[in-house]
Amino acid sequence: MFKFKHFYTMGILMAGTLSSHAQIILTNPVTEQNKSVTDPYSIRLLPGFNAASPAVNSFRASLGASSNPNPTPNNYAPDPTASISVNENYIYSRTYLAPRSSSDPAAPQQQSISYFDGLGRPKQELSIKSTPNGNDLVTDIPYDSFGRQVQSWLPVPMNTLNGNIQSGVQAAARNHYKKADGSTDPLAYGEKTLENSPLDRVLAQAAPGSDWDGKKVQYQYQANADGEVYRYTTSTSWSNNATVSVLGLSGTYGANSLYKNVVTDEDGNSTIEFKNGQGQTVLVRKKNGSEDLDTYYVYNEYNQLAFVIPPLAVHKGVDATLLNELAYQYRYDGQNKLVEKKLPGKDWEYMVYDQQDRLVLTQDGKLRQLNKWLFTKYDKFGRVAYTGVLDSAPGRDAQQSNMVHFGGNNEERSASGFTQNGTTVYYSSSAYPVGNFTLLTVNYYDEYPPGSPGVFNGASVLGSVPVNGRSTKGLPVASMVKNIEDNGWTKSYTWYDDKARPVATESRNHLGGYTRTSSVLAFSGVSTSTTTYHKRDAASGEMVMKEEFSYDHQNRLVKHTHQVNGGSVEVLTENIYNELGQLESQNIGNGIQSVKNEYNIRGALTKMNDPRNLMNKLFGFELKYINPSGTSKKYNGNIAETDWATQSDGTLRRYSYQYDGVNRLKEGNYWDNAGAISGSYAERLNYDVNGNITGLQRTGLGAGVMDQLSYTYDQSGNSNKLIRVNDASGNAAGYPVGGNTIGYDINGNMVNHLDKGISNIAYNYLNLPSSITASIGNTDYVYRADGTKVRKVFGGKTTDYLDGFQYENGVLQFVLTSEGYYDVEKNKYIYNYTDHLGNVRLSYTKGASGGAEIIEENNYYPFGLKHQGYNSSSLANNTYQYKYNGKELQETGMYDYGARMYMPELGRWGVVDPLAEKMRRHSPYNYAFNNPIRFIDSDGRQGTDWFWDSKKKAFTYDASLTSAEQFNTLKDQGLVEGQYLGKEGQFNVVYGNETIGKVALYNNGDWLNMSSGDANTFDYHSADGPERTRGQYFTNLDSSRNWGVQILDKPFSIGIGGELTVGVGAGFEIGYFSGNYDSGAYLNLFKSAGASVGVGGAYNEYTTQNGNSPLTTANFGGNYWNVSGGVGPLSGNYGATQKDNVGRNVSIGGASVSSGVLNFLKRPKLSAGISAQAGTTYIIKSKKIRENEK
Repeated sequence: MFKFKHFYTMGILMAGTLSSHAQIILTNPVTEQNKSVTDPYSIRLLPGFNAASPAVNSFRASLGASSNPNPTPNNYAPDPTASISVNENYIYSRTYLAPRSSSDPAAPQQQSISYFDGLGRPKQELSIKSTPNGNDLVTDIPYDSFGRQVQSWLPVPMNTLNGNIQSGVQAAARNHYKKADGSTDPLAYGEKTLENSPLDRVLAQAAPGSDWDGKKVQYQYQANADGEVYRYTTSTSWSNNATVSVLGLSGTYGANSLYKNVVTDEDGNSTIEFKNGQGQTVLVRKKNGSEDLDTYYVYNEYNQLAFVIPPLAVHKGVDATLLNELAYQYRYDGQNKLVEKKLPGKDWEYMVYDQQDRLVLTQDGKLRQLNKWLFTKYDKFGRVAYTGVLDSAPGRDAQQSNMVHFGGNNEERSASGFTQNGTTVYYSSSAYPVGNFTLLTVNYYDEYPPGSPGVFNGASVLGSVPVNGRSTKGLPVASMVKNIEDNGWTKSYTWYDDKARPVATESRNHLGGYTRTSSVLAFSGVSTSTTTYHKRDAASGEMVMKEEFSYDHQNRLVKHTHQVNGGSVEVLTENIYNELGQLESQNIGNGIQSVKNEYNIRGALTKMNDPRNLMNKLFGFELKYINPSGTSKKYNGNIAETDWATQSDGTLRRYSYQYDGVNRLKEGNYWDNAGAISGSYAERLNYDVNGNITGLQRTGLGAGVMDQLSYTYDQSGNSNKLIRVNDASGNAAGYPVGGNTIGYDINGNMVNHLDKGISNIAYNYLNLPSSITASIGNTDYVYRADGTKVRKVFGGKTTDYLDGFQYENGVLQFVLTSEGYYDVEKNKYIYNYTDHLGNVRLSYTKGASGGAEIIEENNYYPFGLKHQGYNSSSLANNTYQYKYNGKELQETGMYDYGARMYMPELGRWGVVDPLAEKMRRHSPYNYAFNNPIRFIDSDGRQGTDWFWDSKKKAFTYDASLTSAEQFNTLKDQGLVEGQYLGKEGQFNVVYGNETIGKVALYNNGDWLNMSSGDANTFDYHSADGPERTRGQYFTNLDSSRNWGVQILDKPFSIGIGGELTVGVGAGFEIGYFSGNYDSGAYLNLFKSAGASVGVGGAYNEYTTQNGNSPLTTANFGGNYWNVSGGVGPLSGNYGATQKDNVGRNVSIGGASVSSGVLNFLKRPKLSAGISAQAGTTYIIKSKKIRENEK
């Protein structure tokens, strides 16, 4: 048994690029007893470092200035009020939230401790004093008799605050968590059932909660049956230096030729995945009752993905027309780069790369009609310098040739620059293309460009000239974005404090006005106040808004205030958290309303106020999963029912939902106080196998049929393009009675909708509507090149959108706030009740009597059409049109999501999803996977909860993800790869037993790179654009949840062999190889040169240089090279397979950590000499040992 103690006392820490200070780097084992290391900026622990020797006793690393240059262990001891179990193995960490030069137990801080057993396995994790009441939050980690972790216990607050290892944790968890009926829940843990074999494959997965007892995700590992799977083939030729594959169909696969994995969710819905011997997914089959929804993946002769055939194209042959309408098609150059692709119903897209393999030119079908290309230029560090639109006729191959032969690839900063489209660009223009282009965006790093304004608030900020070794080098400092439709520019600047944290920004808009923000940051990095200064244009007056933020002892936001032009201070929200860190209640608008939240054991929101007992609340809302009244229980994450009530009339209303076997909404049935289905406000839907809606029935008030829609698709139904909608109801409400033909352009964009009176829609290069010609009036839009809408003109009304300030005909109407908006004309704060999807359900303000007054109430059909016929209000603000999903309703009846416009009466988009390739089983026009009760599209593309992408080795945010079950469904569909992480938390990135990074993920898509150890100061990234201070967004961080991300196990081989080389020679090795996903016996034959003789055993460990490629028998086998040497019983080698499996590269939130070559060889044999070998490894027999994370 080993015993060691680590104390990490983390103060403020800065990135190494900001300081010339020589950081401490530790690469060797610690040999001194009670060793302490202190550095004001950075300590790096690299491979080779360890402090595991019993003789060390303790090792302490601290960041920050030390008053004692030779600290003793007592200087850095844990809180003396704590009682850390010194007879246990543990790692203790402390992060100060206030500046300290030495250990101070009384200072605000975040503390955690992990206890380990004698085998180095974590057995208990504590977040010390982290709960709102100051208790320890403890997670127990048990193992079964085989040493496997099959139970995952939920964290539980303990009535302790000392960091000591706790007993009775499991009993406390059982008493803390509650079932739906309010009784205690003994199943406060998730549990896996593992196969009784060395493979330890998961057979079943049960989530926490007695209410889900007996409802498990089931896993089966099989082989295919004869005739069960089509065998698609390709015949590939070369044209214009790219592969051109022709699809063929060659019968079916024979029995036992494919791996077959079946996953059945808690509701009995099955997904079947078939893979070939190389680990490639061949087919993903979803079962909808007796119907198979098949998505095939076809690879060409070079093992490149050439076709993806979605369900609607299966069983219908392989003709070109069908493939062009429905399939995904891909072509590659000789360097394996994707150079051409075709999405269903959309023309081919071309891609051109520079000699550094960076994407420089792209062209879709519409740009090709105009002889235009989008281009991107880079600096020498690979950062985007500027972008634009190139006027050039040559095709892709000619452009690629121009690129390769042109010369330099990088642009340099220039003091003089060049002028283009009304702005001066302080870069060179020497990389291809050099002329005949329209500029779109410019980005500056390191130094502010000439003409930049000085920081407006007089704050001390970093400059380009180093002061105390720190400067803006490596930081983005300015950006320029042009309007697409004109030469108006938005120019933005960011200033940083000496810790490289943004503290001030200025955005100068295209009208000549500005929005400036100034933030005051606490030591920990959270914003304590933000002041915003705004002017529409140079002639307008300035508005000043001040926001202040208060936090608890763990930096959870507890109070947010707002003030306009020095007026009275409005308390937007006061937050109260439960002992798990979940937002339990809020006091809104100086207390005129309060919201009480409830959660189930899985952490899902179940109630916002009580709709059955509103008391003085204006709105109550309940989500039911396993306790519905009028439909079947849903265990897989789908929502069974929603209840709501408002003070408008006190009526309890309800929707009950039914789904098909692939989780698409079939019915939404409406109930009211009568306690039975009323027949009103119902929606019932039918789909084809791609998820295109084929029929929709909708009723209105009084159960009358409002819409009886039938959908007709192009190519006799072999297309995703909706070309006609017929309404058999004869009712003009809802969708108008029409039947007119709908047209599309070459990019698959809807160009008219005559049923709605829209005769023409024109699009810009982002496929956003630049103008809509309609019978009710024409609408013109102006967008920035980044897709941000800045102006809308409809009839005689001009709306300007300027950094959250919205104007109508030059008059400021309202300013968005975190809880609603500030009505400028009425000088009132308006607050919104929103549901779990962000739908604005009820708006209210402070009335004349001092209480809350309802402004507007909105209720929606499942797919977003607004209810009519009850609880309308004459007080509604007609300029504020943000409603369904919080998106702005347009005059055309469509909702603007940012990337696309949504049609709620039809339940689909009119434009192909820009991220369609992430969900290829679904129609690219479908909305939210046809499950709008559970998912949303945050911006009109694939909605994005957090998961670890095991292919990209990166964290990925997906706001539409709400549960592990949903993620597993998407995973089984081949849409995502990796591991579901949840809404938020702090996560370690591990390689084997080695932790190589840490990040904090937040529930709005923001993330923080904590790899250097400080949870509050490093590399904050915002999901919605420029970097911002955390205080404005991070209100629900659950720092107590410690999640692990499993990276692939390190492959190894063991064998015996021999070599005889005198000048030239030969050798062999035979043994067993264990890879990431499979294993097998191998025979290694090689020729050699040098001088060497030896015989004995060999043990090798391997890592991959290409982070995207796991090491399997498929790429372990084949040709290789190697250099080895040794003397006596030891030898070592360095080498690579043909596929370059010699290192690893893991990405942490966009950064990269590389280990170099870790391949080594140990042979207990008699040997001497040095030699070089080249040979071939033959796989004799292989078998699958674990599932690829896909």
